[in-house]
Amino acid sequence: MQERELVCERVREMTRRYFLGVGGSGLGMAALAQLLAADDAPAVNPLAPKPPHFPATARACIFIFLEGGPSQIDLFDPKPKLNALDGKPLPESLTKNVRFAFIKKESAVLLGSRRTFAKHGQSGMEFSDLLPNLARCADDLLMVRSMHTDQFNHHPAQLVLHCGRPFFGLPTAGAWLTYGLGSESQNLPGYVVLSAGRGTSGGASLWQSGFLPSVYAGVVFRSQGEPVLNLTNPPGLPPELQRRGLDALREMNDARYRQVHDPEIASRLASYELAFRMQAAAPELADLAGESRSTLEAYGVGRPDPPIAGPQRGGGPGQYNAFATNCLLARRLVERGVRFVSLFHASWDHHSNLDAELTQNCGMADQPVAALIQDLKQRGLLESTLVVWAGEFGRTPLGENRQGYAKVTGRDHHPSAFTIWMAGGGVRGGTTYGETDEIGWTITRDPVHVNDFQATLLRLFGLDHLKLTHRFQALDARLTGVGGHVIRDWIS
Repeated sequence: MQERELVCERVREMTRRYFLGVGGSGLGMAALAQLLAADDAPAVNPLAPKPPHFPATARACIFIFLEGGPSQIDLFDPKPKLNALDGKPLPESLTKNVRFAFIKKESAVLLGSRRTFAKHGQSGMEFSDLLPNLARCADDLLMVRSMHTDQFNHHPAQLVLHCGRPFFGLPTAGAWLTYGLGSESQNLPGYVVLSAGRGTSGGASLWQSGFLPSVYAGVVFRSQGEPVLNLTNPPGLPPELQRRGLDALREMNDARYRQVHDPEIASRLASYELAFRMQAAAPELADLAGESRSTLEAYGVGRPDPPIAGPQRGGGPGQYNAFATNCLLARRLVERGVRFVSLFHASWDHHSNLDAELTQNCGMADQPVAALIQDLKQRGLLESTLVVWAGEFGRTPLGENRQGYAKVTGRDHHPSAFTIWMAGGGVRGGTTYGETDEIGWTITRDPVHVNDFQATLLRLFGLDHLKLTHRFQALDARLTGVGGHVIRDWIS
């Protein structure tokens, strides 16, 4: 009895500090969860695999979010007419009721692109010269040129893309998917976050669980050092004492769960158990020694950053290697049954120095993202893994002319028309969907709201966005809010 009390006291001392962590990087806030270890654990396993509403084509998602808004005009949606009108103003009728982040309407003029475009693959999909590797994957991609959103500033638009609406406290798409389907991974979280660059303006609100139980939030993994902070045992705690302490915690939490049936108790229990399992699984995941030299070279792991003149919005030194490593880790995660992997990089917010900085960022992203698609395809994983490339909005055909800028060298935020693409997971490869006008100002065919994209994403996973709900504040809340419809032309 005395020994048991000693164990419990030791556990109480270490639990908060060593297992819960702080902010979005600790295990408690990140809500690691998986199968519970013992037969007498709470009857509810929050991340047990669940059947979809109907047959699914996608099993896992790798969501590549390029924060800031990549310029579709310079990457995916060529506009020869815009180049011909370079330096010309737009008619006042087009800008009269439009809100900009920084552009001064009275003196704004059109800014042509310096990029050259070519058609690729049997589909003839068009890419700029900044994306030569990705262009070779053209027939695997569904490119959507007619996206639009409701928000013109970064954080609100990021919340719309990830959470469906521009409000705090909402679950992200990754949280909704793990809530609806659970996870197939035994020893890793169902929802993992990998980050490079200087960090997104949205921060942890882009991988939160919101009003869903915390077990469904994203878990931040690091590409260097300890994969998850506060995962290793503190000095002096042997594994057998840790195991006995966890058993004691499980008994106490189980008793409380059976009294109140609070799902957060089940989440906490699952977090402790998965943390114990991850002490072996996470280091193994991050150890790339077993990958072949050809694989590491294909992704560009170990590449140095090229020099760039002027400020670097894409982050400090080491971003090329960090992003490449994250792409490879994303493949390793879905191989091990992780449901949703968010891969973040900031920033693509090119209000100035567009040509140099976009060249820098594309040099970082083009090779590893193309390698990820090809690697998944070679391993037979692309059919069941949905890969998404997206920013929160696009960039204006008007040049950035805010006060204090001697020269127009960038573009402002453009929510009215932008491009994303998807690959695998049951989408129609080699398809270009939607169309914008001759200068890229507005959508002329097949407009797609962000909620439509989310509804279709859920459909690929066999989920009806109208039925995947959670009762919150007396309402049956859902990812797509009161909007969204499935775009069946995207589904193969």
